[in-house]
Amino acid sequence: MRCIAIDDEPLALDLLEDNIRQVPYLELVGRCRNAFEAIQLIQKEKSESRQIDLLFLDIQMPGITGVQFLKSLVTNPMVIFITAYEQYALEGFELNVIDYLLKPVSFERFLKACNRAHELYQLKNVPQVAPTVNLEEHFFVNAEYSLVKIRYNDILYIEGLKDYIKIYLSTQSRPVITRMTMKGIEEKLSSLPFMRVHKSFIVSLNKIESIRNLKISIGAHQIPVSEQFSEELMRRIGGK
Repeated sequence: MRCIAIDDEPLALDLLEDNIRQVPYLELVGRCRNAFEAIQLIQKEKSESRQIDLLFLDIQMPGITGVQFLKSLVTNPMVIFITAYEQYALEGFELNVIDYLLKPVSFERFLKACNRAHELYQLKNVPQVAPTVNLEEHFFVNAEYSLVKIRYNDILYIEGLKDYIKIYLSTQSRPVITRMTMKGIEEKLSSLPFMRVHKSFIVSLNKIESIRNLKISIGAHQIPVSEQFSEELMRRIGGK
């Protein structure tokens, strides 16, 4: 991942650069002492068709704060805030930053934040797999005293509720609720492009629109991804 370090303190920049160079999947593009230098560097990289994937960003800087700088960007790279001020944490997470690190930062904590960013980077940058089975097929479930046909291709995602599941479909606004365990529906879908991404959720891989901050977007729905399933999800959607 190509990254930029932004901090007005030279010693903090030196430490940040040293930490970045110890992480094998990070490439330091440049160091900036303020937001203006960062804007110029990002524009330069963009003009040469090169992308910045990650910003390590201080908050309290002269001229423009890190928060103001982040809000000014048209397209946002992933961001890890590194600051001495904890009062901006809520605002930072409202801006969908990857992590919020308080100085002084241990390398172990720094690496954990980087791993989170790398995981999301991989999830966002691998192609989706094409279906290898006939999704026009269907099955029936008991719902509301009737047998209801569920077409595989209509399933957006499934939510588990103890001995019941809620099947969310692209063809209707209300989910179909039926008595079945998550294990049971998971076995039924095992040969199809569906995957369990959380103890309570199974998603259609072909319906995923984006993944950010360990949350899958399918239309207006946000489905959480557990860390234990994130690596397998990356492999499945990347065909690896």
